[in-house]
Amino acid sequence: MNMVKKAIIPAAGLGTRFLPATIAQPKEMLIVVDKPVIQYVVEEAVTAGIEEILIVTGRNKRTIEDHFDPPFELEEALRKKGKMAQLKEVEKISKLAHLHFVRQHEQLGLADAIYQGRHFVGSDPFAVLLGDTIITSNGKENCLLAMTKIQAETGKSVVGGEYLKQIEDVERYGIIDYDKKGLKTSTGIEYSSVRDLIEKPSIKEAPSRLAVSARYIFTPEIFKYIEQTKPGKGGEIQITDSMRLLVKNEGLSTYQMNGKRYDIGNKIDYIKTNIEFALQREETKGEIAEFISRIK
Repeated sequence: MNMVKKAIIPAAGLGTRFLPATIAQPKEMLIVVDKPVIQYVVEEAVTAGIEEILIVTGRNKRTIEDHFDPPFELEEALRKKGKMAQLKEVEKISKLAHLHFVRQHEQLGLADAIYQGRHFVGSDPFAVLLGDTIITSNGKENCLLAMTKIQAETGKSVVGGEYLKQIEDVERYGIIDYDKKGLKTSTGIEYSSVRDLIEKPSIKEAPSRLAVSARYIFTPEIFKYIEQTKPGKGGEIQITDSMRLLVKNEGLSTYQMNGKRYDIGNKIDYIKTNIEFALQREETKGEIAEFISRIK
């Protein structure tokens, strides 16, 4: 099977929900324990077998490029001080994958950000990982890797899905209308055929509780449907609208992701993510758990 080797990470959003913190700092560079969010995303892509990554940035996003650039002065200083463990951590960042950068000059929506990568991906299927969302795999197979295997076997694009525990949450996400009769790949990975996608439906209108989950595998055909998509609210081109065209003309699969989504797009979820990740780290969990128990 020809596995997906390229990925696009859109990271051009203004981060208005984090102002004033994001006036000069990209929200994708906000720290979760000791790493910026976008590093977690890049590491996830690499674990799924991705080798080439295009990060779509915008104004005031230069620090993203700087983070993945080898910091020779810092490396030399750590080497001289004998801080080899820290040196090893810093060195591996620039070696994670072959990284490329392009700017989205106007805020025209997620679909437009993905469209900026059309020359980068060429005729190959590719992954899209939103730069402000971390997804874990709960000790099982990397979710994105499973999606690449589905795409390789079916030849169709795949959208990651998250089952929402709270029915009220359907009004916050794009919701997937899918065939409840599940399918399986030859290796036993379960997936379903998508019938439609509905952006932020009411509870009554929602066809399911399966939400679009910030991870996609697209064939290059998605670009022609982005070109056909008319701007919606705020003049932005919505990827959900482009995917609806894809469903009608090419077909689309969905994979219910086994992991957990950490959306860093708002302050409350960002704080919760930091606490949860700190409780998972051996060097921080004891002190953080004790601190939480004291302030209850």
